[in-house]
Amino acid sequence: MTLPLVVGVDGSDGSLLAIDWAVDEATRNGLPLRLVHASLWERYEGALPTMSRERTSEKVLAEHIVASAAERVHRYNPDIKVSTEAVAAEAVSALLDEGTHAAALITGSRGRGELKGTLLGSVGLAVAARASCPVIVVRGDKAALAGSHGRVLLGAGDPETSRDAVRFAFREAEARGCELDVVRAWRCPARETADDRASAEDPAHQHEQQASALLDALVADAAAEHPAVRLRRTAVEGSARKVLVSRSAAADLVVLGARRRSGRFGLQLGRVSHTLLHHSACPVAVVPRAV
Repeated sequence: MTLPLVVGVDGSDGSLLAIDWAVDEATRNGLPLRLVHASLWERYEGALPTMSRERTSEKVLAEHIVASAAERVHRYNPDIKVSTEAVAAEAVSALLDEGTHAAALITGSRGRGELKGTLLGSVGLAVAARASCPVIVVRGDKAALAGSHGRVLLGAGDPETSRDAVRFAFREAEARGCELDVVRAWRCPARETADDRASAEDPAHQHEQQASALLDALVADAAAEHPAVRLRRTAVEGSARKVLVSRSAAADLVVLGARRRSGRFGLQLGRVSHTLLHHSACPVAVVPRAV
């Protein structure tokens, strides 16, 4: 059974960008789309054309949102298989349920009703932190959304966290026919003493070598499985958050691994993922480790 790409839709501008991006993603990977609108049948101001004066039930409004989303997909690519559903449920819970049988969940960076000053809506953040499948938050400039840079950026974290993110990034790069830029940020530990530094000829070079060796080991298997992917490996001194935000300006997608932690929420976002979801110049894919 082919799992669909599930797109959370609510009629907002961010949702429309997510739909368009998802159509391109579905086309590249030969996947169906499933468009889901979830709410407790609360009315969203301005969701229907202002010319409509009739009182419309909240359920009909929700159905209108998913039907309009499906029409947008068909206008963009009539060959994509699309299913829709309006769910009377809280949005985060509904999308997390959908994620248990999805190839990925796709959301906009802000939904309807979110404050304009916020960088990332609460639904996208909560879903990215807790979903059992990859979550892609669609954000960024026109060049990134259009895939004009020809580059997927992978933030290389710990091997245990990054294993599935690496595979996801290679598949994306292969489907797009673009370069995969794998980056590992490193820093000399603050706890390193003067004696430690004196015992090595070049501590910075040593840390850079360790980061490069980790990169080589991390991508070795996936690179062998995807020999057509053009691969660039870079170990960069600096904060991982700053390095990846800066490099996202020349990428079409940034891919990050998610650490699975104990607790009732299952997944929690680290500082790097949290920063990229708020500040990346391109869409962000958060990929949890499969269990």
